[in-house]
Amino acid sequence: MRSIVLIVLLITALEAGFTEQVMGQSPAPAATEAEPPRDPPPAIPPALLKDTAMITQGEKLWQDQCTHCHGARAYPGKAPKLQPRTYKPEFVWDRVHNGFRAMPPWKDVYKPEEVLALVAYVLSDDFFP
Repeated sequence: MRSIVLIVLLITALEAGFTEQVMGQSPAPAATEAEPPRDPPPAIPPALLKDTAMITQGEKLWQDQCTHCHGARAYPGKAPKLQPRTYKPEFVWDRVHNGFRAMPPWKDVYKPEEVLALVAYVLSDDFFP
């Protein structure tokens, strides 16, 4: 009999707590900051990735900006080591354009063709991490 009373009391207490949350009488849990929506990558033609002018432009952008975190050869730097041989163009574009974790988004800094130039360089044979 004592077990039944304890179970009834427990259920009553749980229901009361649930009701308080639903009725707004309890403080709401802290809202987590939502990640801003990610822009989808554009179509990236394979020929663009082989274009020497794009690769050269991407290399200049890399040397001017990306080496600050990634290092001259994509390692060692304060950012994780890159493994471009495993990347798809859309993946690189997303990381550069939208950012990821501690890497800021560059969409407000670089023009779309500059982001594509970085993609071409990172995926080129000229880039060796």
